[in-house]
Amino acid sequence: GHKANLNNPNTSEESKQHSKEVLDQEFDGGNVDKSGEKNPQNVAGGLKATVNNPQVSDEAKDSAKERLKDMGQ
Repeated sequence: GHKANLNNPNTSEESKQHSKEVLDQEFDGGNVDKSGEKNPQNVAGGLKATVNNPQVSDEAKDSAKERLKDMGQ
């Protein structure tokens, strides 16, 4: 995306300037709302992915299952 382009040493200055203009005009300089509120569906989806990921420890899976249970999932 445009934020990544600004820090990419392989892109031209013209490209970086364009990305900066887009971020400034369209996305308030790339600032996002970080109010701390998380989408419950996204949280549940991440927890379900944790439960089904074979590379996650049993302890992490148990914790994810408990959090899902607390959420009513």
